[in-house]
Amino acid sequence: MSQTVYISVGSNTGDKLANCRKGIAAVAGHAKMALAATARFYKTAPVDYTDQDWFVNTAISITTALSPAILLQALQAVQKETGRTKTAIRFGPRVLDLDILFYGDQIIASENLTIPHPRMHQRRFVLQPLCDLAPDWIHPVLKKDMQTLLSALEPDTQPVERLTIE
Repeated sequence: MSQTVYISVGSNTGDKLANCRKGIAAVAGHAKMALAATARFYKTAPVDYTDQDWFVNTAISITTALSPAILLQALQAVQKETGRTKTAIRFGPRVLDLDILFYGDQIIASENLTIPHPRMHQRRFVLQPLCDLAPDWIHPVLKKDMQTLLSALEPDTQPVERLTIE
C-alpha cells in the first residue's frame, strides 16, 4: 500500500541548488517512488555545527510502497551517487542530505531509523519548506500541525531566506 512520505532535502557544498535538484530528480526517477510536490528552496543557516557554509534546503512529498527501511536505503544510495561521503563531523558539510521526516502517520524507532525525524520540530530549515507543502500535517507524536511547530520556534533563531530562482 502506498504511503505519503515527506523528505527534507539539503546541501551546503558545491553547487548547492544543483545538488538538491539532482537528488530530487533521482528520487523522482526511481521506479518505486512518485514525486508528488516540491517546496520552495531556502537558504538556511547551519544548526548544531555552525562553522560551515549556509545550506540550500527544501522538502518534497512522494508516494511509495517501499517499506521505511528500504526507502532509507534508496535515499542513502541517491546521496552516495550525488557524491556524499561519510564525515567525522556530525551535522557537518554535505553534498546532499535526504532525511525521511514522515512516513504516513507511522511512528518508527529502530537502530537505523526514527520516524518522525527526531529533531525536525526544532529546525526552521525543515519546518519552513514543509509548511509550503503540508502546513496542516499533524505530527503523530507531538499532535501539533507543522505551522504550529514552526510558529513555536524563537523568531530570531535559525535564519531562513527564500531563494529567488530565475
